[in-house]
Amino acid sequence: EVQLVESGGGLVQPGGSLRLSCEASGFTFSRYAVSWVRQAPGKGLEWVSSISSGGVSSSYVDSVKGRFTISRDNAKNTLYLQMNSLKPEDTARYYCAKGYRTVTVSSQGTQVTVSS
Repeated sequence: EVQLVESGGGLVQPGGSLRLSCEASGFTFSRYAVSWVRQAPGKGLEWVSSISSGGVSSSYVDSVKGRFTISRDNAKNTLYLQMNSLKPEDTARYYCAKGYRTVTVSSQGTQVTVSS
């Protein structure tokens, strides 16, 4: 059974930073691309970023380019999202997902709130 557990969310002021983590189990993590997906209050799921299985290539939605960095540690079965220069519009519940550019989520997510 695929299990993905996100952590690292919280309340941060505009311009601040957070680092999200996602611990994966139940599948061979190093063989799959993985993604971050978010859902803002009252809105649908939005793909944020993906990284290839080996971590060589990554992609981002335009709104986070230059501010967010996706990375992974296959030895630890863990996915990361470093979020800098956070804006109020980044407020959302963030999920990790198995697959490339997917918006199919099955985990609990972690809440990120950007507010002064």
